[in-house]
Amino acid sequence: MHSEYEFTSVAEADRRGFPSLLVVMLGFTFFSASMWAGANLGNGLRAPAFLLAVLAGNLLLGIYTGLLAHIAARTGLSTHLLARRAFGQKGAILPSLLLGVTQVGWFGVGVAMFALPVAQLFPGLPRLVLLLVSGACMTLTAYYGIKSLTILSIVAVPAIALLGSASMAKAFHDFGGVSAWFAMEPAAPLSLTAAIGICVGSFISGGTLTPDFTRYARTPKISVSATVIAFLLGNSLMFLFGAVASAFYQTNDISLALKAQGLIAVSVLVLGLNIWTTNDNALYAASLGFATLTRLRKRKFVLINGFLGTVFATAAYNHFVPWLNLLNLMLPSIGAILILDYFVVRRRAPDAAPEPGIRWAAVVAWACGFCAAKFLPGIPPLNTVLAASAAYLLLARRPRPA
Repeated sequence: MHSEYEFTSVAEADRRGFPSLLVVMLGFTFFSASMWAGANLGNGLRAPAFLLAVLAGNLLLGIYTGLLAHIAARTGLSTHLLARRAFGQKGAILPSLLLGVTQVGWFGVGVAMFALPVAQLFPGLPRLVLLLVSGACMTLTAYYGIKSLTILSIVAVPAIALLGSASMAKAFHDFGGVSAWFAMEPAAPLSLTAAIGICVGSFISGGTLTPDFTRYARTPKISVSATVIAFLLGNSLMFLFGAVASAFYQTNDISLALKAQGLIAVSVLVLGLNIWTTNDNALYAASLGFATLTRLRKRKFVLINGFLGTVFATAAYNHFVPWLNLLNLMLPSIGAILILDYFVVRRRAPDAAPEPGIRWAAVVAWACGFCAAKFLPGIPPLNTVLAASAAYLLLARRPRPA
C-alpha cells in the first residue's frame, strides 16, 4: 500500500491530474443530504429564487473551498498539517480534534442513512445487521485510501447523475414541464437569505476538509478548478434534483418523492452508493486528523473510527439536525484561519516551520467565530467565517522568513 502522507507533503510522484481529482471531488459533493436540503428550498421558494439561492450559495462555497484547494496543492499538506502552521503544533490539537470527532459522527449519520432505508424496503432484514454490514463495507473502502475513493466515485457519480436526471424528467413529464415548476407558489415561503444560508451551511463544514483530497493535485490550477466545478456543478445538481421532485410531490422527504415516482428500489442502491462516497471521505479525513495527533498510521484509525461510527450510527442519525448545526458553528472558522494564515500572515514566509507551542491568535479567532455563529443574528456559517477572519487579522503575528 502506498503512503497516505499523514505527516508530510504529498510527493510529486503521487500527484494526480484533473480527471482523477474531479471524480473524487464530485464523489464528495454528490451527496444525498444535499437533495434533502434542496427539497426544503424547493418547497419554500419559487423556481427563479431557488436557482438564485443555489447559485449564490455554491459560489460562496466554491470560493471558500477553492482557496483551501489552492493552498493544499501548493503545499501538498492535509488540513491537519496546515492547522499546525496556523495554530501551532500544540494549538493544532483543537482543530484536529474538532474535525476528527465531528467527521466520525458524520460517518455514523451516513451509515444510518444508508442502512435504514434498506430496512424499510426489506422489512425482513434485521436493522442491526444492515448497520453493521454497511459500516464494515464503508470502513473497508476508506482503509485503502485515496485510490479506493477514486474507484468508488467513478461508479457512484454517474449513477446519482442518472437517477436525479430521470427523477426530474419524470416529474416534468407528469406535471406539465419546466413552465409548471416556474409557475408554482411555495406553500411555506422562505426568505432568500435563509435559503442561501441553508445552501452554504449544507456543506461548509465538510468543505473545510478540502485540503485532505486536493493536496494530491499536480498544480493549483487543477486543484482549484476541480473543486469549484464540483461545488458549482455537483452540489447545485443535488439541490436541483431534490427541489424539483419535492415541489411536484409536495414533500420534503426525497425518498417519499422517489417512491411516488416508482423509483424507490433503484434509488436505495444509487443513493446508498452516493452516501458511501461522501461517508468514506469523512472517515478518511477523520482518521488523518487522529493520525496527525498521535503520529500513528491513518489506517489504524480508519478501523477504530469506523467501528465507533457504526456503533453510534443510530444515535447520530436521530440527532442529525443538531449535529449539522454544531458543525456549522465549529468548523468553518478553521478554514478561514487557514486561508488567511497562508495568503496574508505567511505571505512573506510561506514555508516557515510551525511554532512548537500554541498560536493564541488562531485559538482566540476560532473562539470569536464560534461565538459569532452562536449568538449573532444572520447566517451562522458566514458569521463564524467573518468574525474569525477579522479577529485573526487583528491578532496574528507574522512569522519571519526561514
